[in-house]
Amino acid sequence: MASGFFAILDDIAALMDDVAVTAKLATRKTAGILGDDLAVNAEKATGFLASREIPVLWAITKGSLLNKLIIVPIALLLNAFFPIAIKFILILGGFYLAYEGVEKIIEFFFHKNKHPHEAAKEVELTGPAAEKAKVKSAVMTDFILSVEIVIIALGTVLEEKLPIQILTVSVVALLATIGVYGIVALIVRMDDAGYSLIKGFGDKGFLSTMGHLLVKALPIIIRILAVVGTIALIMVAGGIFVHNIEYVHHLYPKVPSTLKEFAYGLVGGLMAVVVITGAKKIFKAFK
Repeated sequence: MASGFFAILDDIAALMDDVAVTAKLATRKTAGILGDDLAVNAEKATGFLASREIPVLWAITKGSLLNKLIIVPIALLLNAFFPIAIKFILILGGFYLAYEGVEKIIEFFFHKNKHPHEAAKEVELTGPAAEKAKVKSAVMTDFILSVEIVIIALGTVLEEKLPIQILTVSVVALLATIGVYGIVALIVRMDDAGYSLIKGFGDKGFLSTMGHLLVKALPIIIRILAVVGTIALIMVAGGIFVHNIEYVHHLYPKVPSTLKEFAYGLVGGLMAVVVITGAKKIFKAFK
């Protein structure tokens, strides 16, 4: 009886050891996407009142965990019974990410000076309504990036047994959420930490200087993250197109992959903007 119990423990230990190895490999493979995920979500989690930053970030984190709970079992089932569907889901997700990135660029270059009554409408969209809309947008973007992370993680363990596949993908998905949103929380609370240091140590000394540096650095970091996040959306989308559309994959083989992925993401985003803008206008006309 005792020997049977210890045999089970030995099997569990061996399984955990295998999962640790595969999870490490999968995490390394998804590192680029995790970096993009961090840049995108850090930019989306900022811009709120200080008192609302953590509640909003917690709402996005809960949405991210829910995304993973939905995506992981569906990805495993599709991989087992209908693997071709994963490719189409990734491509559709790529168009959504490209659309978000290109829309931001268009907004920056062509809608800086808005009509007064449009600006007034934006002022009205503050408070709970604006907060809810931004959380929804962040969770939707996280969903698409989570699909990419889960699929890449799953791709590293396709030759392994089903229990290892399930545990590896689940571990990577959980680490992605905890790691990304933990770092985002540190970023959005930088200024509060800085003010605490200034208040506690006055205007002199190393810690006070560090406090001033944290306060001044936050707006710069947010602006950088806004740019990096936009580029990341387009790059991830382009990468999805290159790796999942056979024709696109073999085009311009001598062009550096980074440049190619950005170009394809930009083209895909422009196409999505044209289609979605046209659809909105047709819907508006019929309405």
